[in-house]
Amino acid sequence: MGISKITRNYQVTLSSDVREPGFKMGDKVVMTRSSGKIIIEKLDKRGIVARTAGVWKSKGSGIDYVREMRKKDEERFKRLGL
Repeated sequence: MGISKITRNYQVTLSSDVREPGFKMGDKVVMTRSSGKIIIEKLDKRGIVARTAGVWKSKGSGIDYVREMRKKDEERFKRLGL
């Protein structure tokens, strides 16, 4: 575990024990905040299409998904009297 200081440009240096497992100069990273912690992950080199491929498999076709959402909206509107 290394300690790093945030610079005036809000930059942080990764200590050698953190970057050893696979970070190298020029890599792009994704930073997220969750439960008060900052998570730094290496950006997947594959494109957005490759990273999201298969997301819809569990939802059926896109058309089925839209129909399901419209049906839920109609039910909600009926409950609200709209």
